[in-house]
Amino acid sequence: MRCWFLIVIISSAIFDCSAPDLASCPDESLPEFAFIGRSNSGKSSLLNLLSGKTDLARTSPKPGFTKLINFFTMNKTWRLVDLPGYGFAEGAKKDSARFNQAVSHYLKRRPNLCLVFALIDSGLKPQEMDVDFVEWLARNAVPFVLVFTKTDKEPPATVQANIAAFTARIAGWFERLPAIFTCSATLGQGRRELLGEIGATLAAIPSDTEPTPPAVPLPPEIEPPFSLQVRAGSTQETNPRAKKQFKDSRPW
Repeated sequence: MRCWFLIVIISSAIFDCSAPDLASCPDESLPEFAFIGRSNSGKSSLLNLLSGKTDLARTSPKPGFTKLINFFTMNKTWRLVDLPGYGFAEGAKKDSARFNQAVSHYLKRRPNLCLVFALIDSGLKPQEMDVDFVEWLARNAVPFVLVFTKTDKEPPATVQANIAAFTARIAGWFERLPAIFTCSATLGQGRRELLGEIGATLAAIPSDTEPTPPAVPLPPEIEPPFSLQVRAGSTQETNPRAKKQFKDSRPW
């Protein structure tokens, strides 16, 4: 049984820095928990709910407002990481490519990244960008859980049907599905459970763990099959989707 009370109370939330790439990220001394989702998935509102602050993450009516990797130190013991969303966003094409690579490198190469919270809009049927992103996380053995947001926006039956449809799409890729959470920033629902997941993960980290050495540069890699930042309008995949049959290599 997980100890939900371990990290429920946030005593301090301090902005650390914004990074345009992996090399600009802060030191690797603290565990990190990253949040990412398709643009307009409700990420900023959720981060404000978790921190107990109304202005920790800046919300905007325009999708794709977050353009840098933003770090916040929580309780002086761990970091909350706000990643740029994928999907519709305004910005130059050259910036789109840079942020795509920056987030990809962070997710694959950041040694102190403990868990990724992949946000999915519960009011929508499975979106291909979300499905592709979850597949990419799984293929690259990135530890993650699914968070279905905005549960107050649609009738409960619709929300449950959308969640069931999404999990059905990805079920064949795993021996065991990743943990699933639901939340509503408007109603304040899901905060305790998400902070509890962070608390349980922190509690599982050995206290005598030695500092992690810097990440070793890797050779050029294939870009993920999704766009993290694109011009306003429709997206187009640059890589064909591979066959979705692979063993679960995640550590949980």
